[in-house]
Amino acid sequence: MNTPTLETERLILRKFTGDDVEALYQIYSDEEVNRFLPWFPLKTMEDARAFYESRFASSYQQECAYDYAICLKEAPGPVGYVSAAVNDSHDIGYGLRKEFWHRGIVTEAAQAVVEQLRKDGIPYITATHDVNNPRSGEVMKRLGMRYQYSYEELWQPKNFLVTFRMYQRNLDGDDSRVYKTYWNMSDVHFIETEMSP
Repeated sequence: MNTPTLETERLILRKFTGDDVEALYQIYSDEEVNRFLPWFPLKTMEDARAFYESRFASSYQQECAYDYAICLKEAPGPVGYVSAAVNDSHDIGYGLRKEFWHRGIVTEAAQAVVEQLRKDGIPYITATHDVNNPRSGEVMKRLGMRYQYSYEELWQPKNFLVTFRMYQRNLDGDDSRVYKTYWNMSDVHFIETEMSP
């Protein structure tokens, strides 16, 4: 089982390929799209090719990978991505070219990936967002995820302090489980009782 292609009403979710370098550049070079992501925006097509090799081609060499290109059925080139980590966080991440924002595309794509994770026996998923990016938290809520706690992290390689909110959904029915790794690794962690939008 290595990254099966998924289909939704509007989307095809598939592996990125070496032919997608230009599309990757369009996704990952936009400063606004990448403002809250852990890497710097790509500057050149050479950067995009190197990013493909290090981020995706190497991932697909693993026994299991959940790194998906989001493609509209009417236009097969990738317009975004959704991924889930295969480590114990099972962390969900996503990004989308801004001309496709506010159409429910990321939610639709991520729901399909979450369903695949459930089928594959993954017991839970997590996701985090910068407190300054509450729209990402709204996607997490639409995926059935619940806020658990907040924590501070010196974010690398950008090297600035970020307060993250951690959301979680248990796919196996164990609603008592809380993934505590981020809480334990941060000296500053807390539960917000009222969250600003």
